[in-house]
Amino acid sequence: MKTIVLLTVSNAFMTFAWYGHLKFKEVALWKVVLISWGIAFFEYCFMIPANRLGYGTFDAAQLKIIQEVITLLVFAVFSVLYLREELKWNYAVSFLLMIGAVYFAFREA
Repeated sequence: MKTIVLLTVSNAFMTFAWYGHLKFKEVALWKVVLISWGIAFFEYCFMIPANRLGYGTFDAAQLKIIQEVITLLVFAVFSVLYLREELKWNYAVSFLLMIGAVYFAFREA
């Protein structure tokens, strides 16, 4: 559970670092890059411990799959609440299909 929480926090920072600047088009690109790097530092402060703690309980591929699903969920919330974009039905179906892929990743081979 700690791994999931740390990955979620990490992805919140990552999403802001990568997409938060889209609301501030008037800010110079070089400033946005520096600010994003600063935010990304905190992403790493959570991502590295998440992977370190989770490895062993999960294998590396499972950790990556978990991280990608969390990324999609965090981004969906971010895009609706922060960017005020619509979550279209085809995006929701795409997310659900990816979550379905998780089933196969965690199923015993």
